[in-house]
Amino acid sequence: MPSDETYVSKILEVISAEPEKVVLSWRDRTLTAAELTALVRSAAQALHQQAGGSGTDAVVAVLTVTNTAPTLVLRYAANLVGATVVHLHTTNAVDPADHLAAEAELKILRETGATHLAVDAENLAAARELRERLGAPLTLVALGDLGPDVLDLTTGDPDALDPAGIEIAPDRPAVVTYTSGTTGRPKGIAFDFRARNGFISAGLQMGWRSVYLACLPLSHSSGATADDSLASGGSVVLRDGFDPGDVLRCIERHGVTRMLLSPPQLYLLMDRPEVGSTDLSSLQMVTYLGCPASPERLAEAVKVFGDVLLQVYATSEAGFVSMLSPAEHLDPRLRATVGRPMPDWVRITDPDDHRDLPPGDIGEVCVRSPFTMSEYVAEPELTARTVRDGWVHTGDLGFVDADGYLHLRGRIGEVIKTNGIKIHPVTVENALLAHPDVVQAAAFCVRDQDRIEYLHAAVVLREAGTAGPDELAEHVRTALSPKHVPALIRVRSALPLTGVGKPDKARLAAEAGG
Repeated sequence: MPSDETYVSKILEVISAEPEKVVLSWRDRTLTAAELTALVRSAAQALHQQAGGSGTDAVVAVLTVTNTAPTLVLRYAANLVGATVVHLHTTNAVDPADHLAAEAELKILRETGATHLAVDAENLAAARELRERLGAPLTLVALGDLGPDVLDLTTGDPDALDPAGIEIAPDRPAVVTYTSGTTGRPKGIAFDFRARNGFISAGLQMGWRSVYLACLPLSHSSGATADDSLASGGSVVLRDGFDPGDVLRCIERHGVTRMLLSPPQLYLLMDRPEVGSTDLSSLQMVTYLGCPASPERLAEAVKVFGDVLLQVYATSEAGFVSMLSPAEHLDPRLRATVGRPMPDWVRITDPDDHRDLPPGDIGEVCVRSPFTMSEYVAEPELTARTVRDGWVHTGDLGFVDADGYLHLRGRIGEVIKTNGIKIHPVTVENALLAHPDVVQAAAFCVRDQDRIEYLHAAVVLREAGTAGPDELAEHVRTALSPKHVPALIRVRSALPLTGVGKPDKARLAAEAGG
Protein backbone atom coordinates (compact mmCIF):
# COMPACT_ATOMS: atom_id res chain seq x y z
CA MET A 1 0.00 0.00 0.00
CA PRO A 2 1.37 3.49 -0.84
CA SER A 3 2.42 5.45 2.23
CA ASP A 4 0.03 8.30 1.42
CA GLU A 5 -3.03 6.02 1.21
CA THR A 6 -5.27 4.91 4.09
CA TYR A 7 -6.70 1.44 4.58
CA VAL A 8 -10.18 2.89 3.98
CA SER A 9 -9.37 4.28 0.55
CA LYS A 10 -7.78 0.96 -0.36
CA ILE A 11 -10.84 -1.00 0.73
CA LEU A 12 -13.09 1.29 -1.31
CA GLU A 13 -10.81 0.85 -4.30
CA VAL A 14 -10.95 -2.96 -4.04
CA ILE A 15 -14.72 -3.23 -3.70
CA SER A 16 -15.31 -0.76 -6.56
CA ALA A 17 -14.49 -3.56 -9.01
CA GLU A 18 -17.95 -5.07 -8.32
CA PRO A 19 -20.29 -2.18 -7.48
CA GLU A 20 -23.46 -4.33 -7.34
CA LYS A 21 -21.96 -6.99 -5.07
CA VAL A 22 -23.53 -7.19 -1.58
CA VAL A 23 -20.66 -6.54 0.82
CA LEU A 24 -22.49 -6.01 4.14
CA SER A 25 -25.45 -7.93 5.57
CA TRP A 26 -27.08 -7.30 8.94
CA ARG A 27 -30.56 -7.67 10.45
CA ASP A 28 -32.12 -8.54 7.08
CA ARG A 29 -30.56 -5.44 5.50
CA THR A 30 -27.76 -5.22 2.95
CA LEU A 31 -25.35 -2.76 1.38
CA THR A 32 -23.79 -3.19 -2.02
CA ALA A 33 -20.24 -2.05 -2.71
CA ALA A 34 -21.54 1.05 -4.48
CA GLU A 35 -23.91 1.88 -1.62
CA LEU A 36 -21.21 1.39 1.01
CA THR A 37 -18.78 3.55 -0.95
CA ALA A 38 -21.30 6.37 -1.42
CA LEU A 39 -22.29 6.27 2.24
CA VAL A 40 -18.70 6.36 3.48
CA ARG A 41 -17.67 9.17 1.13
CA SER A 42 -20.79 11.23 1.87
CA ALA A 43 -20.29 10.91 5.62
CA ALA A 44 -16.58 11.69 5.30
CA GLN A 45 -17.22 14.83 3.25
CA ALA A 46 -19.90 16.09 5.66
CA LEU A 47 -17.65 15.46 8.63
CA HIS A 48 -14.68 17.13 6.93
CA GLN A 49 -16.79 20.16 6.01
CA GLN A 50 -18.28 20.47 9.51
CA ALA A 51 -14.77 20.39 10.98
CA GLY A 52 -13.81 23.29 8.74
CA GLY A 53 -11.54 21.19 6.57
CA SER A 54 -9.48 20.09 9.57
CA GLY A 55 -10.84 16.58 9.96
CA THR A 56 -7.45 15.34 11.11
CA ASP A 57 -8.02 17.29 14.35
CA ALA A 58 -11.35 15.59 15.03
CA VAL A 59 -11.92 12.78 17.53
CA VAL A 60 -15.09 10.86 16.71
CA ALA A 61 -16.55 8.69 19.44
CA VAL A 62 -18.85 5.98 18.05
CA LEU A 63 -21.90 4.97 20.10
CA THR A 64 -23.92 2.63 17.90
CA VAL A 65 -25.27 -0.89 18.09
CA THR A 66 -21.91 -2.59 17.76
CA ASN A 67 -22.47 -5.21 15.07
CA THR A 68 -24.39 -3.15 12.55
CA ALA A 69 -23.24 -1.42 9.38
CA PRO A 70 -23.15 2.10 10.93
CA THR A 71 -20.32 1.03 13.23
CA LEU A 72 -18.16 0.22 10.19
CA VAL A 73 -19.36 3.10 8.02
CA LEU A 74 -18.74 5.73 10.70
CA ARG A 75 -15.23 4.44 11.39
CA TYR A 76 -14.40 4.35 7.71
CA ALA A 77 -15.75 7.87 7.14
CA ALA A 78 -13.85 9.37 10.06
CA ASN A 79 -10.59 7.59 9.24
CA LEU A 80 -10.87 8.52 5.57
CA VAL A 81 -10.42 12.18 6.53
CA GLY A 82 -7.82 11.47 9.21
CA ALA A 83 -10.05 11.73 12.28
CA THR A 84 -9.42 9.50 15.28
CA VAL A 85 -12.19 7.00 16.09
CA VAL A 86 -12.99 6.00 19.67
CA HIS A 87 -15.21 2.96 20.23
CA LEU A 88 -17.46 3.88 23.14
CA HIS A 89 -20.01 1.09 23.49
CA THR A 90 -18.11 -1.80 25.05
CA THR A 91 -14.80 -3.07 26.39
CA ASN A 92 -15.90 -6.62 25.62
CA ALA A 93 -14.07 -8.30 22.74
CA VAL A 94 -16.48 -11.25 22.70
CA ASP A 95 -20.02 -10.09 23.50
CA PRO A 96 -21.49 -7.15 21.50
CA ALA A 97 -24.37 -6.87 24.00
CA ASP A 98 -22.07 -6.07 26.95
CA HIS A 99 -22.38 -2.27 27.23
CA LEU A 100 -20.33 0.25 29.17
CA ALA A 101 -22.03 2.23 31.93
CA ALA A 102 -22.73 5.91 31.26
CA GLU A 103 -20.10 7.03 33.78
CA ALA A 104 -17.43 5.02 31.97
CA GLU A 105 -18.54 6.44 28.62
CA LEU A 106 -18.34 9.97 30.03
CA LYS A 107 -14.83 9.34 31.33
CA ILE A 108 -13.75 8.10 27.89
CA LEU A 109 -15.19 11.15 26.15
CA ARG A 110 -13.25 13.43 28.48
CA GLU A 111 -9.88 11.69 28.37
CA THR A 112 -9.89 11.25 24.59
CA GLY A 113 -10.96 14.86 23.94
CA ALA A 114 -13.85 13.74 21.75
CA THR A 115 -15.15 16.45 19.41
CA HIS A 116 -17.95 14.43 17.80
CA LEU A 117 -20.27 11.68 19.00
CA ALA A 118 -21.59 9.44 16.21
CA VAL A 119 -24.86 7.73 17.15
CA ASP A 120 -27.77 5.72 15.84
CA ALA A 121 -31.45 5.90 16.78
CA GLU A 122 -31.09 3.26 19.50
CA ASN A 123 -28.47 5.30 21.34
CA LEU A 124 -29.70 8.85 20.66
CA ALA A 125 -31.20 9.49 24.11
CA ALA A 126 -28.04 8.26 25.82
CA ALA A 127 -25.90 10.42 23.51
CA ARG A 128 -27.90 13.56 24.31
CA GLU A 129 -27.51 12.91 28.02
CA LEU A 130 -23.75 12.41 27.63
CA ARG A 131 -23.46 15.66 25.68
CA GLU A 132 -25.35 17.53 28.38
CA ARG A 133 -23.20 16.10 31.16
CA LEU A 134 -19.86 16.48 29.37
CA GLY A 135 -19.49 20.20 29.91
CA ALA A 136 -17.50 20.62 26.67
CA PRO A 137 -18.47 21.14 23.02
CA LEU A 138 -19.60 17.89 21.41
CA THR A 139 -21.26 17.62 18.00
CA LEU A 140 -23.73 14.78 17.52
CA VAL A 141 -23.60 13.15 14.07
CA ALA A 142 -25.49 10.23 12.52
CA LEU A 143 -26.23 8.41 9.29
CA GLY A 144 -29.71 9.84 8.86
CA ASP A 145 -32.07 12.50 10.18
CA LEU A 146 -32.31 12.08 13.96
CA GLY A 147 -33.33 15.63 14.80
CA PRO A 148 -32.22 19.24 14.45
CA ASP A 149 -29.46 18.83 17.02
CA VAL A 150 -27.81 15.95 15.11
CA LEU A 151 -25.79 16.46 11.91
CA ASP A 152 -27.00 14.09 9.18
CA LEU A 153 -23.80 12.81 7.55
CA THR A 154 -25.68 11.36 4.59
CA THR A 155 -26.17 14.94 3.30
CA GLY A 156 -22.50 15.14 2.32
CA ASP A 157 -21.44 15.22 -1.31
CA PRO A 158 -19.48 12.01 -2.10
CA ASP A 159 -17.95 13.58 -5.20
CA ALA A 160 -16.72 16.71 -3.40
CA LEU A 161 -14.14 14.88 -1.28
CA ASP A 162 -10.58 14.24 -2.41
CA PRO A 163 -8.98 11.94 0.21
CA ALA A 164 -5.64 12.16 -1.58
CA GLY A 165 -5.54 15.86 -0.75
CA ILE A 166 -5.80 15.22 3.01
CA GLU A 167 -2.43 14.78 4.67
CA ILE A 168 -2.60 12.24 7.50
CA ALA A 169 0.45 11.68 9.68
CA PRO A 170 1.14 7.93 9.90
CA ASP A 171 1.67 8.17 13.66
CA ARG A 172 -1.68 9.87 14.26
CA PRO A 173 -4.07 7.70 16.31
CA ALA A 174 -6.55 6.05 13.94
CA VAL A 175 -8.56 3.92 16.37
CA VAL A 176 -8.82 3.83 20.15
CA THR A 177 -10.35 0.69 21.61
CA TYR A 178 -11.10 0.39 25.29
CA THR A 179 -10.45 -2.87 27.04
CA SER A 180 -10.92 -3.91 30.64
CA GLY A 181 -7.98 -6.33 30.37
CA THR A 182 -7.21 -8.15 33.61
CA THR A 183 -7.65 -5.14 35.92
CA GLY A 184 -11.34 -4.39 35.34
CA ARG A 185 -10.51 -0.71 34.74
CA PRO A 186 -11.06 0.36 31.11
CA LYS A 187 -7.87 1.36 29.31
CA GLY A 188 -7.79 3.14 25.98
CA ILE A 189 -5.42 1.44 23.56
CA ALA A 190 -4.48 3.59 20.58
CA PHE A 191 -3.34 2.25 17.22
CA ASP A 192 -1.97 4.72 14.69
CA PHE A 193 -2.71 4.88 10.97
CA ARG A 194 0.53 3.08 10.14
CA ALA A 195 -0.56 0.02 12.15
CA ARG A 196 -4.17 0.17 11.00
CA ASN A 197 -3.12 0.38 7.37
CA GLY A 198 -1.00 -2.73 7.87
CA PHE A 199 -3.91 -4.74 9.27
CA ILE A 200 -5.43 -5.26 5.82
CA SER A 201 -2.23 -6.51 4.19
CA ALA A 202 -3.36 -10.15 4.41
CA GLY A 203 -6.67 -9.33 2.72
CA LEU A 204 -4.92 -7.56 -0.13
CA GLN A 205 -2.80 -10.66 -0.74
CA MET A 206 -5.54 -13.24 -0.16
CA GLY A 207 -6.07 -15.59 -3.07
CA TRP A 208 -9.76 -16.04 -2.31
CA ARG A 209 -12.57 -13.63 -1.51
CA SER A 210 -13.80 -14.36 1.96
CA VAL A 211 -17.33 -14.32 3.37
CA TYR A 212 -16.73 -13.33 6.97
CA LEU A 213 -19.26 -14.12 9.71
CA ALA A 214 -18.78 -11.47 12.42
CA CYS A 215 -20.21 -12.53 15.79
CA LEU A 216 -17.63 -10.75 17.93
CA PRO A 217 -17.83 -6.95 18.44
CA LEU A 218 -16.60 -4.83 15.53
CA SER A 219 -15.00 -2.52 18.08
CA HIS A 220 -12.24 -5.07 18.69
CA SER A 221 -10.38 -7.72 16.64
CA SER A 222 -13.49 -8.57 14.66
CA GLY A 223 -13.44 -5.08 13.13
CA ALA A 224 -9.94 -5.56 11.78
CA THR A 225 -10.98 -8.95 10.37
CA ALA A 226 -13.95 -7.30 8.65
CA ASP A 227 -11.56 -4.78 7.07
CA ASP A 228 -9.29 -7.59 5.96
CA SER A 229 -12.20 -9.51 4.44
CA LEU A 230 -13.43 -6.50 2.45
CA ALA A 231 -9.86 -5.89 1.29
CA SER A 232 -9.93 -9.39 -0.20
CA GLY A 233 -12.92 -8.36 -2.33
CA GLY A 234 -15.19 -10.33 -0.04
CA SER A 235 -18.20 -9.61 2.17
CA VAL A 236 -19.19 -9.43 5.84
CA VAL A 237 -22.23 -10.95 7.56
CA LEU A 238 -22.91 -9.22 10.88
CA ARG A 239 -24.64 -10.92 13.81
CA ASP A 240 -25.66 -9.40 17.15
CA GLY A 241 -23.67 -11.96 19.10
CA PHE A 242 -22.52 -15.56 19.26
CA ASP A 243 -25.16 -18.27 19.31
CA PRO A 244 -23.80 -21.66 18.17
CA GLY A 245 -27.05 -22.73 16.50
CA ASP A 246 -27.35 -19.42 14.67
CA VAL A 247 -23.71 -19.63 13.56
CA LEU A 248 -24.23 -23.05 12.02
CA ARG A 249 -27.34 -21.85 10.18
CA CYS A 250 -25.49 -18.78 8.89
CA ILE A 251 -22.62 -20.90 7.55
CA GLU A 252 -25.05 -22.83 5.34
CA ARG A 253 -27.21 -19.84 4.38
CA HIS A 254 -24.42 -17.43 3.44
CA GLY A 255 -21.67 -19.84 2.39
CA VAL A 256 -19.43 -18.49 5.14
CA THR A 257 -15.74 -19.04 4.47
CA ARG A 258 -14.25 -17.29 7.50
CA MET A 259 -15.03 -16.94 11.22
CA LEU A 260 -13.34 -15.49 14.30
CA LEU A 261 -14.05 -17.10 17.67
CA SER A 262 -12.70 -17.46 21.19
CA PRO A 263 -11.69 -21.00 22.23
CA PRO A 264 -14.74 -21.42 24.53
CA GLN A 265 -16.96 -20.47 21.59
CA LEU A 266 -15.14 -22.95 19.36
CA TYR A 267 -15.83 -25.67 21.93
CA LEU A 268 -19.54 -24.73 22.12
CA LEU A 269 -19.81 -24.81 18.33
CA MET A 270 -18.21 -28.22 17.89
CA ASP A 271 -20.32 -29.68 20.73
CA ARG A 272 -23.64 -28.77 19.09
CA PRO A 273 -25.59 -31.91 18.18
CA GLU A 274 -26.44 -30.55 14.70
CA VAL A 275 -22.83 -29.79 13.76
CA GLY A 276 -22.51 -33.20 12.11
CA SER A 277 -25.48 -32.58 9.82
CA THR A 278 -24.51 -29.00 8.93
CA ASP A 279 -22.87 -28.32 5.59
CA LEU A 280 -19.50 -26.85 6.58
CA SER A 281 -17.91 -27.27 3.16
CA SER A 282 -17.69 -23.51 2.54
CA LEU A 283 -15.43 -22.92 5.55
CA GLN A 284 -11.82 -22.16 4.67
CA MET A 285 -10.61 -20.41 7.81
CA VAL A 286 -11.83 -20.77 11.40
CA THR A 287 -9.63 -18.47 13.46
CA TYR A 288 -9.62 -18.64 17.25
CA LEU A 289 -7.87 -16.31 19.67
CA GLY A 290 -8.16 -14.75 23.12
CA CYS A 291 -6.82 -17.46 25.41
CA PRO A 292 -4.82 -20.70 25.17
CA ALA A 293 -6.73 -23.63 23.70
CA SER A 294 -6.69 -27.23 24.84
CA PRO A 295 -4.58 -29.48 22.57
CA GLU A 296 -7.06 -32.32 23.13
CA ARG A 297 -10.06 -30.21 22.22
CA LEU A 298 -8.22 -28.94 19.15
CA ALA A 299 -7.75 -32.51 18.01
CA GLU A 300 -11.54 -32.90 18.17
CA ALA A 301 -12.02 -29.59 16.33
CA VAL A 302 -9.82 -30.79 13.47
CA LYS A 303 -12.09 -33.82 13.08
CA VAL A 304 -15.19 -31.61 13.06
CA PHE A 305 -14.05 -28.74 10.84
CA GLY A 306 -11.19 -30.25 8.87
CA ASP A 307 -8.04 -28.53 7.70
CA VAL A 308 -9.25 -24.96 8.35
CA LEU A 309 -8.25 -24.09 11.93
CA LEU A 310 -6.02 -21.07 12.41
CA GLN A 311 -4.80 -20.12 15.86
CA VAL A 312 -3.73 -16.51 16.37
CA TYR A 313 -1.96 -15.37 19.50
CA ALA A 314 -2.57 -11.66 19.91
CA THR A 315 -2.99 -9.20 22.75
CA SER A 316 -4.88 -5.94 22.91
CA GLU A 317 -1.62 -4.01 23.22
CA ALA A 318 0.70 -6.05 21.00
CA GLY A 319 -1.71 -6.94 18.23
CA PHE A 320 -0.85 -10.02 16.15
CA VAL A 321 2.07 -12.01 17.60
CA SER A 322 2.12 -15.56 16.24
CA MET A 323 0.05 -18.04 14.25
CA LEU A 324 -0.48 -21.80 14.09
CA SER A 325 -1.47 -22.73 10.54
CA PRO A 326 -4.14 -25.28 9.54
CA ALA A 327 -1.45 -27.77 8.47
CA GLU A 328 0.32 -27.41 11.82
CA HIS A 329 -2.90 -28.34 13.61
CA LEU A 330 -2.47 -31.85 12.25
CA ASP A 331 0.65 -32.34 14.39
CA PRO A 332 -0.26 -33.21 18.03
CA ARG A 333 2.98 -31.68 19.33
CA LEU A 334 2.27 -28.32 17.72
CA ARG A 335 -1.30 -28.11 19.01
CA ALA A 336 0.23 -27.41 22.43
CA THR A 337 1.80 -24.21 21.05
CA VAL A 338 0.51 -20.89 19.68
CA GLY A 339 2.61 -21.22 16.57
CA ARG A 340 5.72 -19.44 15.39
CA PRO A 341 6.14 -15.69 15.83
CA MET A 342 7.45 -13.70 12.92
CA PRO A 343 11.27 -13.44 12.95
CA ASP A 344 12.60 -10.95 15.51
CA TRP A 345 9.14 -10.07 16.80
CA VAL A 346 9.33 -11.85 20.17
CA ARG A 347 11.73 -11.92 23.11
CA ILE A 348 11.32 -13.97 26.29
CA THR A 349 12.66 -12.00 29.26
CA ASP A 350 13.08 -12.59 32.96
CA PRO A 351 10.16 -10.82 34.70
CA ASP A 352 12.47 -9.57 37.46
CA ASP A 353 15.67 -8.40 35.79
CA HIS A 354 14.37 -8.27 32.17
CA ARG A 355 17.35 -10.16 30.71
CA ASP A 356 16.75 -12.31 27.64
CA LEU A 357 16.18 -15.98 28.40
CA PRO A 358 17.37 -18.93 26.30
CA PRO A 359 15.00 -21.31 24.44
CA GLY A 360 13.02 -23.47 26.85
CA ASP A 361 13.11 -21.03 29.79
CA ILE A 362 9.79 -19.52 30.88
CA GLY A 363 9.61 -15.74 31.04
CA GLU A 364 7.55 -12.74 29.95
CA VAL A 365 6.56 -12.54 26.30
CA CYS A 366 7.71 -9.21 24.86
CA VAL A 367 6.71 -8.09 21.36
CA ARG A 368 7.94 -5.54 18.83
CA SER A 369 6.14 -5.44 15.48
CA PRO A 370 4.39 -3.08 13.05
CA PHE A 371 1.08 -3.87 14.76
CA THR A 372 1.73 -2.88 18.37
CA MET A 373 -0.17 -0.07 20.07
CA SER A 374 1.19 3.45 20.14
CA GLU A 375 0.02 4.32 23.67
CA TYR A 376 -2.51 4.03 26.45
CA VAL A 377 -4.65 7.14 26.14
CA ALA A 378 -3.99 9.69 28.92
CA GLU A 379 -1.79 7.21 30.82
CA PRO A 380 1.86 8.06 30.05
CA GLU A 381 3.24 6.23 33.10
CA LEU A 382 1.41 3.00 32.25
CA THR A 383 2.53 3.36 28.63
CA ALA A 384 6.15 3.77 29.76
CA ARG A 385 5.91 0.63 31.93
CA THR A 386 4.34 -1.42 29.16
CA VAL A 387 6.32 -0.21 26.13
CA ARG A 388 10.08 -0.12 26.73
CA ASP A 389 12.52 0.57 23.92
CA GLY A 390 9.78 -0.26 21.44
CA TRP A 391 8.98 -3.63 23.06
CA VAL A 392 5.49 -4.26 24.45
CA HIS A 393 5.65 -6.22 27.70
CA THR A 394 2.54 -8.37 27.49
CA GLY A 395 2.41 -9.79 31.03
CA ASP A 396 2.00 -13.24 29.45
CA LEU A 397 4.35 -16.04 30.45
CA GLY A 398 5.78 -18.42 27.90
CA PHE A 399 8.81 -19.93 26.26
CA VAL A 400 10.12 -20.58 22.76
CA ASP A 401 11.17 -24.14 22.03
CA ALA A 402 14.15 -25.28 19.98
CA ASP A 403 12.06 -25.25 16.79
CA GLY A 404 10.93 -21.67 17.29
CA TYR A 405 7.36 -22.38 18.46
CA LEU A 406 5.89 -20.27 21.24
CA HIS A 407 4.27 -21.94 24.27
CA LEU A 408 2.11 -19.92 26.70
CA ARG A 409 1.93 -20.56 30.43
CA GLY A 410 -0.62 -18.00 31.59
CA ARG A 411 -0.18 -14.58 33.13
CA ILE A 412 2.64 -13.43 35.42
CA GLY A 413 0.20 -12.88 38.28
CA GLU A 414 -1.40 -16.32 37.86
CA VAL A 415 1.58 -18.46 38.86
CA ILE A 416 0.58 -20.34 42.01
CA LYS A 417 3.09 -21.29 44.69
CA THR A 418 1.66 -24.32 46.43
CA ASN A 419 2.80 -27.75 47.55
CA GLY A 420 6.38 -26.44 47.46
CA ILE A 421 6.39 -25.79 43.69
CA LYS A 422 5.34 -23.12 41.18
CA ILE A 423 2.33 -24.25 39.16
CA HIS A 424 1.24 -22.70 35.87
CA PRO A 425 -2.58 -22.99 35.72
CA VAL A 426 -2.57 -23.65 31.95
CA THR A 427 -0.70 -26.91 32.55
CA VAL A 428 -3.41 -28.15 34.93
CA GLU A 429 -6.20 -26.92 32.67
CA ASN A 430 -4.81 -28.85 29.72
CA ALA A 431 -4.53 -31.98 31.86
CA LEU A 432 -8.18 -31.67 32.88
CA LEU A 433 -9.25 -31.04 29.28
CA ALA A 434 -7.52 -34.24 28.26
CA HIS A 435 -10.16 -36.16 30.25
CA PRO A 436 -12.87 -37.38 27.82
CA ASP A 437 -15.72 -35.99 29.98
CA VAL A 438 -14.34 -32.43 30.30
CA VAL A 439 -15.19 -29.75 27.74
CA GLN A 440 -14.06 -26.62 29.64
CA ALA A 441 -11.68 -26.08 32.54
CA ALA A 442 -10.17 -23.26 34.57
CA ALA A 443 -7.48 -23.52 37.25
CA PHE A 444 -7.01 -20.58 39.61
CA CYS A 445 -5.54 -19.44 42.90
CA VAL A 446 -7.50 -19.17 46.15
CA ARG A 447 -5.85 -17.65 49.24
CA ASP A 448 -6.97 -18.36 52.78
CA GLN A 449 -7.01 -15.90 55.69
CA ASP A 450 -3.29 -16.50 56.23
CA ARG A 451 -2.59 -15.67 52.58
CA ILE A 452 -1.58 -19.25 51.82
CA GLU A 453 -2.21 -20.12 48.17
CA TYR A 454 -4.22 -23.12 47.06
CA LEU A 455 -4.93 -24.38 43.57
CA HIS A 456 -8.63 -24.76 42.72
CA ALA A 457 -10.29 -25.80 39.47
CA ALA A 458 -13.71 -25.54 37.86
CA VAL A 459 -14.84 -27.75 34.99
CA VAL A 460 -17.78 -28.15 32.64
CA LEU A 461 -18.63 -31.72 31.60
CA ARG A 462 -20.11 -33.08 28.40
CA GLU A 463 -23.84 -33.74 28.59
CA ALA A 464 -23.18 -37.43 29.10
CA GLY A 465 -20.17 -36.83 31.36
CA THR A 466 -20.22 -38.57 34.72
CA ALA A 467 -16.73 -37.83 36.02
CA GLY A 468 -16.66 -36.47 39.56
CA PRO A 469 -14.00 -34.47 41.43
CA ASP A 470 -12.26 -37.58 42.74
CA GLU A 471 -11.89 -39.12 39.30
CA LEU A 472 -10.65 -35.82 37.85
CA ALA A 473 -8.15 -35.41 40.69
CA GLU A 474 -6.77 -38.89 39.99
CA HIS A 475 -6.55 -38.00 36.30
CA VAL A 476 -4.41 -34.92 37.08
CA ARG A 477 -2.28 -36.93 39.51
CA THR A 478 -1.53 -39.49 36.80
CA ALA A 479 -1.05 -36.98 33.98
CA LEU A 480 1.16 -34.55 35.93
CA SER A 481 2.01 -35.25 39.56
CA PRO A 482 0.35 -35.41 42.99
CA LYS A 483 1.49 -31.83 43.67
CA HIS A 484 -0.50 -30.57 40.65
CA VAL A 485 -3.82 -31.90 41.96
CA PRO A 486 -6.16 -29.01 42.83
CA ALA A 487 -7.22 -28.73 46.45
CA LEU A 488 -10.79 -28.47 45.20
CA ILE A 489 -12.42 -29.28 41.85
CA ARG A 490 -15.96 -28.04 41.22
CA VAL A 491 -18.24 -29.20 38.41
CA ARG A 492 -20.26 -26.33 36.95
CA SER A 493 -22.85 -25.98 34.21
CA ALA A 494 -20.85 -23.11 32.64
CA LEU A 495 -17.75 -21.01 33.26
CA PRO A 496 -18.04 -17.23 33.64
CA LEU A 497 -16.05 -15.38 30.97
CA THR A 498 -14.21 -12.07 30.92
CA GLY A 499 -14.64 -9.45 28.23
CA VAL A 500 -11.92 -11.06 26.12
CA GLY A 501 -13.48 -14.51 26.24
CA LYS A 502 -11.22 -16.02 28.87
CA PRO A 503 -12.53 -17.86 31.93
CA ASP A 504 -13.14 -15.25 34.64
CA LYS A 505 -10.75 -16.60 37.26
CA ALA A 506 -11.14 -13.59 39.55
CA ARG A 507 -14.85 -14.30 39.80
CA LEU A 508 -14.26 -18.01 40.28
CA ALA A 509 -11.77 -17.29 43.07
CA ALA A 510 -14.16 -14.82 44.73
CA GLU A 511 -16.98 -17.38 44.62
CA ALA A 512 -14.61 -19.92 46.17
CA GLY A 513 -13.79 -17.53 48.99
CA GLY A 514 -10.44 -16.28 47.66
